[in-house]
Amino acid sequence: MAADKTLVCKDCNKEFVFTEGEQAFYAEKGFTNEPARCPECRKAKKQARRENNFQRR
Repeated sequence: MAADKTLVCKDCNKEFVFTEGEQAFYAEKGFTNEPARCPECRKAKKQARRENNFQRR
């Protein structure tokens, strides 16, 4: 199994850890790319998409 990796968020430039468990989950789901955003930025982007979709209705 792979070791934890330290990645840099493309939105806030903060370092975050991509854990062994997360890597295994990504592999299990068939994802080939590592996450580009930290968990906080991923959550914020997801929330913004939800709000945008809600406003369109």
